[in-house]
Amino acid sequence: MYIPRANQEDRIPVIHKLMEDQPFASLITMGTSGLFASHIPMVLERDGTPFGQLKGHISRANQQWKEFSPSIAALAIFSGPQHYITPSWYPEKARTAKVVPTWNYAVVHAYGHLKVIEDSEWLMAHLQSLVSIHEASFPVPWKIGDAPADYVASQVKGIVGLEMAIERLEGKWKVSQNRSEEDRVGVAEGLTDLNTDESLAMKALVEQRR
Repeated sequence: MYIPRANQEDRIPVIHKLMEDQPFASLITMGTSGLFASHIPMVLERDGTPFGQLKGHISRANQQWKEFSPSIAALAIFSGPQHYITPSWYPEKARTAKVVPTWNYAVVHAYGHLKVIEDSEWLMAHLQSLVSIHEASFPVPWKIGDAPADYVASQVKGIVGLEMAIERLEGKWKVSQNRSEEDRVGVAEGLTDLNTDESLAMKALVEQRR
């Protein structure tokens, strides 16, 4: 990924937090039919290694698990807050008019070699983890045990697990760092005025990177 120095994020805890906050990843592999992507929730496990590992699953009917090349590293992309930035928010516009629109965003690329897991105990443990994470905010969290055991077993037979020991992480936070302090304030104020979940999430990132 192209990352200008001003946009580079190297802090692993910051990168990990985005991956956990935005766990729906684009998993891209190279295989016999070329590039292939699946869009799946992934669980980051901080296992004591420098970058951690990712776990996920896909349908057994999805050909990606059958045809990807194990010798070629896979790429999992995690996308964080993003927003259009109008040049009208820059005070510089009134002075010189030398401004153009842009798009702010935060993104993480995780690289590693994939391993296919078909063991039912591994799959059940992975699903328990996935459900526990994403049901935690509900007043009455749903549990796998709420479904009939034979139904769950039939569903597990229809998936395969994927495990990636992360070998490299790239973080890019493009959040108006290249603008003057005055322009960054203008961006933050403009995003505040929009008052949407997306604009406020980007405003927070712009203000954090001053």
